[in-house]
Amino acid sequence: MSIHIIPVNKLSAHALKGVIEEFISRNGTDYGAIEASLETMVRQVKSKLKDGSAVLVFDDETETTNIFLADDPILKKLEGV
Repeated sequence: MSIHIIPVNKLSAHALKGVIEEFISRNGTDYGAIEASLETMVRQVKSKLKDGSAVLVFDDETETTNIFLADDPILKKLEGV
């Protein structure tokens, strides 16, 4: 298994937006009492990626991307793989 953290500045703005939109679409539509627009959610995720509180991960084996909070325990497990 080969997992890579991808610096967001290595992606074009168009590619980054596509990755973020795909990530948001996989996370369902339950946003609590106030539903946010796709544009708002994209801005929020992009902000977290740019400030380092979230990271973009690519899995060579499954050829998929995912976004994790930087302090997510799963990242610690992946680093040990």
